[in-house]
Amino acid sequence: MPVIGEAGQRQIHDSRVVIIGLGGLGNPAATYLAGAGVGQLDLVDYDTVSFSNLHRQFLYRETDLGQRKAEVAARQLGAYNPDIELRPHATRLGDKVFDSLLPGAQAVLDCTDNFPTRFAINAACARHRVPLVLGAGIGLQGQLGVFRHDVPAAGCYRCLFDEAGDAAEACEDAGVLGPLVGMLGAWQAFETLRLLIDEAAPESHWLHFSPETRTIRAHEIPQDPACPHHA
Repeated sequence: MPVIGEAGQRQIHDSRVVIIGLGGLGNPAATYLAGAGVGQLDLVDYDTVSFSNLHRQFLYRETDLGQRKAEVAARQLGAYNPDIELRPHATRLGDKVFDSLLPGAQAVLDCTDNFPTRFAINAACARHRVPLVLGAGIGLQGQLGVFRHDVPAAGCYRCLFDEAGDAAEACEDAGVLGPLVGMLGAWQAFETLRLLIDEAAPESHWLHFSPETRTIRAHEIPQDPACPHHA
C-alpha cells in the first residue's frame, strides 16, 4: 500500500507493541498486528482459557482449556507468523510489570474489561509517555479511544472519565456480542498501525460505535487541567 510502503513496513517491523488482555478484543488485535509484521509483541494476560471464551476468542480451542491465555496466544500467533518475536507474560498487572514492559514500546493496547485496570494502564502510559489504544464493548455498544500520551498537549483516559465516578457494567455482567469485540479489536490494530507509521492524528480522540443503529460518534479529548497525569 502506498501509505505504508517499504519505509513504513520497516517501521512496523522495528516496533514493539504491548497488548494487555487477550480476550475478545486482544485476539483479533494481536492477530492483525502479528500478520502486519510488528517486530515484537508483548502479550499480557494472567487469565486461563475457559469454555465461555471460545465463541469469540478464536485463538483458543477446547484442548486449551485451563491453559494460560498469554502462552496459548503466543504459540498460535507464532505458527501464524514465525518471523516476529512473541513474548507471553502470564502475570498480574502492577507498577513493576508496567515499568518493565512500557519503556521503549511504541504503543500499548488496552484490551481489558474493567474500569480499575483501564485507569491503571492509562496512568502507566502517562508516566512512560507511551500512546494508548483502548477498546471496550458492552452489549451492542462499542467504544475506542486513542490517547496520545506521547504528545504533551493531548488528553488521556482520566481526562475523559472520573476515576471516582459510578462504575459501569462489566462485559461479564452485561454480556457482549462476539462480532462486536472482533470489530473493535481489528479497529484497535488499525489505529495502532497508524501510530507505528506516523500517520495518526496528534490529538487524542474517542469513538462511540453502535452497529445496531449504524452510527459512529467521534470527538477529540482535550486535556483536563485537573487531571493528575498532566499536573
